[in-house]
Amino acid sequence: MVHTAPVTNVPAATRALAMLRALAQAPGPMTAAGLARELRVPRSSIYHLLAAMAAEGFVVHYPEEERWGLGVAAFEIGAAYLRHEPLERLGRPVVSRLASQSAGIAPVVAHLGVLHGRETVYLVREGTPEPVTVIVDVGVRLPASLTASGRAVLAGLPAAQVRALFGSRDWLVDRTGAGPSTPAALTRLLAAERSRGWAAEDGFVVEGYASVAAAAGGRDGRPVASLGVTFRSDRADTAQRAALADLVVRAARELTRRLA
Repeated sequence: MVHTAPVTNVPAATRALAMLRALAQAPGPMTAAGLARELRVPRSSIYHLLAAMAAEGFVVHYPEEERWGLGVAAFEIGAAYLRHEPLERLGRPVVSRLASQSAGIAPVVAHLGVLHGRETVYLVREGTPEPVTVIVDVGVRLPASLTASGRAVLAGLPAAQVRALFGSRDWLVDRTGAGPSTPAALTRLLAAERSRGWAAEDGFVVEGYASVAAAAGGRDGRPVASLGVTFRSDRADTAQRAALADLVVRAARELTRRLA
């Protein structure tokens, strides 16, 4: 978990926002003691803050578990944020430039994706002048463990969160016989891609097609989306794939700057 800076002796609004961020980043509901440690705030203050936020619907208490999670009001704000399409608006020019720059290397489809549970959801798509027939399109959902776009984001998440999503072999999808088939294999692949700075797949989703992708981060440094390109495996050799990877890394850095 990403630790929040101390919030003692700061306004209550700052504490409330820090608590919402901690609950949003946690792999599941948290105890009051855990929140107190995370925010470095006395437990008595945490209880007062939780009570006030619960009354407004921003947090909810699970008495059987003695834990707290995000409430309906927090979800409503998140839904309102999505309705304004800020990520798509900020990302669309970046995807357009990525497609244009990639055209000189190989025919591709450039895309912006986000992690939604165990799936990658694509929000923006743009192709090069030479068309490429791929299943990636706006609104399409694909297994995150197989897509380069999904693993680019997963590689930047806390290990506990990845285990919560893919801690069982049953939660890993097999489409072509390629790709990680066990949690241990996924962990090794994510470690290699984290070290390299970008993710890749070849034939994991559809035989004969490959992708490279890199993650863009939010203001707290956590990955929120990925920029990637998909292309025919036989249209890009090793050097061309490295050049495409360099473009997606630069595009992800640009989107990170725009999000900040």
